[in-house]
Amino acid sequence: MSQFTYQALRPNGEKVSGELQAQSRTEAYRKLDQQNLQPVSLLLKETGGVAAIDVPKGKTAVSDEPIRLSRSQIIMFTEELSDLLDAGLQLETALRIMEERVELSGIKQVTIVLRQKVRDGVNFSSALRSVSSSFGELYCNLVAAGELSGALPQLLRRQTAYLVTVEELQSRVVQALVYPAFIFGAGIILLFVFMTWLVPQLTLLLTKTGAGLPLPTRVLIAVSGFFAHYWWAIIAVGIVTTLAFWKFIQGKEGRYWWDRTQLKFPIVGPVLRARSYAQFSHTMANLVSNGVPVLNGLQLTCKAASNSYFQSLLRKAIEMVSEGGALSQALRKVKGFPALMIDIVFVGEQTGDLAAAFEKIGNRYEKELSKKIERMTELIQPVVIILMALLVGIVAYSIITGIFQAVSGLRVHK
Repeated sequence: MSQFTYQALRPNGEKVSGELQAQSRTEAYRKLDQQNLQPVSLLLKETGGVAAIDVPKGKTAVSDEPIRLSRSQIIMFTEELSDLLDAGLQLETALRIMEERVELSGIKQVTIVLRQKVRDGVNFSSALRSVSSSFGELYCNLVAAGELSGALPQLLRRQTAYLVTVEELQSRVVQALVYPAFIFGAGIILLFVFMTWLVPQLTLLLTKTGAGLPLPTRVLIAVSGFFAHYWWAIIAVGIVTTLAFWKFIQGKEGRYWWDRTQLKFPIVGPVLRARSYAQFSHTMANLVSNGVPVLNGLQLTCKAASNSYFQSLLRKAIEMVSEGGALSQALRKVKGFPALMIDIVFVGEQTGDLAAAFEKIGNRYEKELSKKIERMTELIQPVVIILMALLVGIVAYSIITGIFQAVSGLRVHK
């Protein structure tokens, strides 16, 4: 029987220390768990050595290399952990249960490393930061707030709902753009093949008749000849232009210009603006409802925003709020937010319930986003189809008029 000294945390966050006897370190950890204590350190009294962490067979030890997780994996991890904590389990016990996942996924690897760090005495939020950058600063700060307030299970539940909402918003925007982009791309490829292969064949046939060709047909033949002889140059210019544009928007100034320009597009712009407003409002509602101060919430939301132009607006608002101004006044002076949002924020400030105000704004713009996506889908599909039909019609008209002219020349020649 070995004698151990320990330091541990009670469920309310109180730090305690003491001694216990156990056959092994595993049994010592089990006894602490039975007492609802989360171990911070465990020392062998005889040798004074630090108790090593037992890594179960078949599992990996702590790795310094960050583990990448997809958004769906983060949602699954958060939901599963919140379910276990809601059931009354301690954090270390919940992580140990999650280690027993059958599939070898990133969630399993993250859970193993997290549990080891937690048993080492590392805060859960700090452990999340070091284990995977996929959680993000916003996620880790929310977990830290939950640790301090003792409401980690409730916070993780809200975070799960928030992540699901953001995932749905982004997926709806992407899905709405997939079909029009596919139709447009397929049409461009079809025209390219048409101009480089079919038109030259018809050109050879028409020129053998010796008849004069109308202007549309001559223009089409000239364009087709350029495509046929310099198709490699067209592809090269397209690739170079795409890479140059991509490199430009990766820079700070280029990214700012592109993010701002997207919001001005006739059809896509309103959808992107509604998504930004909905995501901003849901994020602020999640933060404020979990006790995060408004200024800190704005700073975290600014870091989490994907649009650099929207980030610049938030930075201006943060500067005004940090100087003692009201949030509604700051948003009004920035002049980048809708009046409806500002009015609801003002009401929330007056009633002292900003969380409910932001939740109302988020739900409103989420509904508006759904309407705008439906409208965009209804508009962009016929626009693309009409555009492609117009291009194909011009090509077909040029060919048909050329054929009629050639046939008429043959009749006259006879």
